[in-house]
Amino acid sequence: MRKQELRPGGEAGQGHAASSPAEQVKALVDLLAGKGGQGSQAPQPPNRTPECPLKPHGNDLRIQRHREALLSRTGGGPELGSPSPRLTSLLLVEGLTDLQLREHDFTQVEATRGGWCSAKTIALDRLFLPLSRVSIPPRISITIGVAGVGKTTLVRNFVHLWARGQVGKDFSLVLPLTFRDLNTHEKLSADRLLRSVFPHAGEAGLASTALSKALLVLDGLDECKTPLDFSNTVACTDPKKEIQVDHLITNIIRGNLFPEVSVWITSRPGAAGQIPGGLVDRMTEIRGFSEEEIKTCLEQMFPEDPVLTGWVLSQVQADRALYLMCTVPAFCRLAGAALGHLHRHRPGPPDAELWPPRTLCELYSWYFRMALGGEGQEKAKASPRIEQLALSGRKLVGTLGRLAFHGLVRKKYVFYEPDLKVLGVDLALLQTALCGRFLQREETLASAAAYCFTHLSLQEFVAAAYYCSASKRAIFDLFTEGGVSWPRLGFLTHFRSAAQRAMQAEDGRLDVFLRFLSGLLSPRVNALLAGSLLTQGEHQGYRAQVAELLQGCLRPDVAVCARAVNILHCLRELQHIELARSVEGAVASGGLARLTSPPHRAALAYLLQVSDVCTPEAPLPLRLGPGVLQSLLPQLLYCRSLRLDTNQFQDPVMDLLGSVLSGKDCRIQRISLAENQISNKGAKALARSLLVNRSLTTLDLRSNSIGPQGAKALADALKINRTLASLRFSSNSIGDGGAKALAEALMVNQGLKSLDLQSNSISDPGVAALMGALCTNQTLLSLNLRENSISPEGAQDLARALRTNSTLRSLDLTANLLHDQGAQAIAEAVRENHALTSLHLQWNFIQAGAAKALGQALQLNMSLTSLDLQENAIGDEGASAVASALKVNTALTALYLQVASIGALGAQALGEALAVNRTLEILDLRGNTIEVAGAKALANALKVNSSLRRLNLQENSLGMEGAICVATALSGNHGLRHINLQGNHIGESGARMISEAIKTNAPLCTVEM
Repeated sequence: MRKQELRPGGEAGQGHAASSPAEQVKALVDLLAGKGGQGSQAPQPPNRTPECPLKPHGNDLRIQRHREALLSRTGGGPELGSPSPRLTSLLLVEGLTDLQLREHDFTQVEATRGGWCSAKTIALDRLFLPLSRVSIPPRISITIGVAGVGKTTLVRNFVHLWARGQVGKDFSLVLPLTFRDLNTHEKLSADRLLRSVFPHAGEAGLASTALSKALLVLDGLDECKTPLDFSNTVACTDPKKEIQVDHLITNIIRGNLFPEVSVWITSRPGAAGQIPGGLVDRMTEIRGFSEEEIKTCLEQMFPEDPVLTGWVLSQVQADRALYLMCTVPAFCRLAGAALGHLHRHRPGPPDAELWPPRTLCELYSWYFRMALGGEGQEKAKASPRIEQLALSGRKLVGTLGRLAFHGLVRKKYVFYEPDLKVLGVDLALLQTALCGRFLQREETLASAAAYCFTHLSLQEFVAAAYYCSASKRAIFDLFTEGGVSWPRLGFLTHFRSAAQRAMQAEDGRLDVFLRFLSGLLSPRVNALLAGSLLTQGEHQGYRAQVAELLQGCLRPDVAVCARAVNILHCLRELQHIELARSVEGAVASGGLARLTSPPHRAALAYLLQVSDVCTPEAPLPLRLGPGVLQSLLPQLLYCRSLRLDTNQFQDPVMDLLGSVLSGKDCRIQRISLAENQISNKGAKALARSLLVNRSLTTLDLRSNSIGPQGAKALADALKINRTLASLRFSSNSIGDGGAKALAEALMVNQGLKSLDLQSNSISDPGVAALMGALCTNQTLLSLNLRENSISPEGAQDLARALRTNSTLRSLDLTANLLHDQGAQAIAEAVRENHALTSLHLQWNFIQAGAAKALGQALQLNMSLTSLDLQENAIGDEGASAVASALKVNTALTALYLQVASIGALGAQALGEALAVNRTLEILDLRGNTIEVAGAKALANALKVNSSLRRLNLQENSLGMEGAICVATALSGNHGLRHINLQGNHIGESGARMISEAIKTNAPLCTVEM
């Protein structure tokens, strides 16, 4: 990316939402010859006269006519709603990742779990404006997106809205072209290119002043017939000179031609890598569907039938792999069409076990069946006879399959009539409705017909079907057609060739083809397509051999690559899932450590993408050895959450993880390394990665040995890192030195929200430094200092910080040495603090004096919602002081007074408070001695209190009488949901009686006895 596009903090890319016009556009088919099937379909406006566009710059009538020409091609079509937010707010990205450069589009979606990591967006109406006051508008802009995500639809929307004067107002001229148009020329000059899209230019052409306000749109770089070669292209500055089209585009991008024109290119990510990053001023990406947008898409497909919509949605959600792919709009529509057809024409008894589809090949097989027989069924006619289906299916594969396969091998995705003739394609058959389900015909600006498959995956499916059929009779290598024959012919030989080529393809372009080829061997797919595309039982004898062949491709390489993960996808398509199932069981049972072979490692990488057992929500840590971890590193890049607790990892492993976290492809958001053997050296490796990492938000290093030096290294990284929000350091012996280093970081860090320093031998000097930082830090929300050595002197520093800080919400001081003096200081600060919501003071040698001070503070404080005073001997006097506060306090919802030396008098005071309090929801009095008298007081309160939800009276010497008092009181209480009466010497018979009483009086309340 060029230096001018380095985005400064505040204004970068948070673009305002683009205004949404009431009407939508119909596809600019005549002008753009776009790729409607490969993008999400654009909503279209009603048939009405278009609005008059804004008056063009300089009253240039030629430009006025150009705008009118664009609008004239967009009339008609029903209005389908507002533009998709995906297409009015694009993601700002800083360049292409290795994943985007090297892998198939499906692999990109699967590896990233259908998620997009960029948090910065830019509105469509600001797409070509400077990002800040000190930057300049981009000259070369690229918008990337996987096949079918909506790149062409985006271009059509933009061009239409520009013609109506709603976006791109800085451009007096927009010149939209597709690479499908450009492919029809062998040579072209810059002037001819301009006239092809702007015939109103006239003989004199356009003045440079007009060109300086022009935008040249080049849609679909991935469809350019000749790759761009910036290393070997000769410079050309003559706009009238005819040169090769790829050389022309290269010179335009370099600025040798039309240097004053802004250029906008759309492309699939892999092809966008042809353009050197130093020439690109701005790169944006179209995100796929969110979960809500998948649902909306299906609702729009079946607006008249919500039951059908719900069923289709449930089917795609039932399979994690298919659901991930539905984030691609074109795939979502294809899946919706196939499943909708399947639901409307439920299979008869022979096919009942073949639905719903659970693999990619099964889904596309149902789509194929829909294409073959859907037209007659939709019109309530008799279904075509089986013989007709078989003939149609084989004709389709014979006609389109050869085209699809050889196009795939040659990276060719758009075909013209000369291509069809070379491959012997029957042009007449292309005009049939059946072919129209797979292939679409479009007119280019040069009036030449261009053909392309409606989605890349359909080309791959048809190519696999052709290869499967052709391999029965081919005596040469189908990939080369070079006449090289094998001594031993047969399907297995051809399959081995396909697998080897797929494994060798560095760009992964044969990955999905191999999945489909494997899937065509599965019994379910064979049954689905028997008689129409496949012969009953065809190639079934090879299934076990193919499974063995595929697993043989999983060699003991150092790292598990995307090709290896694709082999697991192929095995799943083949319905050979024993390998994946065994590893999934090992993950669930904690027995993963014993599975270390290359196939097991590949299976684990596969499961990290598609299995619910390995999702971020799953509470299962991965038990991995260093060797297995090292081999998985390329795949761990794309995990959102990693639990690597209790693996005995030492510092060398942190070097490996640091390299992963430093990668620009890294998507890891949460990583837990608790209870390993990490020292300061390992911490330093992680710290180095935090200097560049922009994805990690949570780092858990509990129970390691990083010490003061490790803490300092991580603290230094926090001075620069802006994304880490939660850091857990508990039990790491960082001491006061580490605390001071972290305090320095907190003075400048504006991203960290939660810091856990439990059990780290931090004493007053360390606390003083941290509290000094809190006086200026305005982002930290939670601080855990429990089990340290904070004395009353340190509490004074805590109090000063609480008086100043206005953002901290939770403070945990459990198990320190505050005593009454320190707790009183904190209580005084709580009177003035209006931010703190949770305060833990458990086990701090607090007595009645401090409890009184806290009670007084609670009468004034209206922010604190949870107060923990358990295991402090506050006694009846302290409990009474807190109870007095409850009579006027309307904020506190949770009060913990376990083991606080509270007797009957304290309980009576609390009962009186509960009789008037309307906000307290949790009261925990476990381990006190309130006895029968206290129980009666609380029981009387329960008769009128309506806010309390949980009451813990465990181990309070209530006896039978006290417990019965509480149980009978519940008849008038409709709020309590849980009560604990354990350890009160009630006896078995008494427990049964009380349990029955509570069930009768308060059926919604759960009792523990």
